[in-house]
Amino acid sequence: MQVDHVAIWVNDLEKMRKFYLQYFDCKSNEKYTNIQKQFSSYFLSFGLGSRIELMHKPRLASRSQMEALGLAHISIRVAKKHEVDEITVVLFNDAYTVISFPRLTGDGYYESAVLDPEKNLLEIIFRDSDSTNLAFYMI
Repeated sequence: MQVDHVAIWVNDLEKMRKFYLQYFDCKSNEKYTNIQKQFSSYFLSFGLGSRIELMHKPRLASRSQMEALGLAHISIRVAKKHEVDEITVVLFNDAYTVISFPRLTGDGYYESAVLDPEKNLLEIIFRDSDSTNLAFYMI
């Protein structure tokens, strides 16, 4: 089994689509719209079959704080370690919020954390597939 996609409710569907397409080299389907339900969405496809669904309905309540029960973050894996640095710098220079600059974590990931335009937490990660640095976890 594998996770097929993660869905995010968004206020500005086009802005969010543009963000992911611009910074994360994904592909988008054509916009789906259900007029009766006042619903619209895009599926953004990344390599190896993973996808994010951006969904919009008018007048949805916003999440009041970043740390709350529910989805904590989305992790986007890159092919090379230097891509974590490069994407993070570009996002920082484009005035997006960087929560943590690139670093090696205790569980073997090289990662940074940034907020997308609607304050969803994204981890940009690299992990050497041969890495066995999983000897300890933060508790």
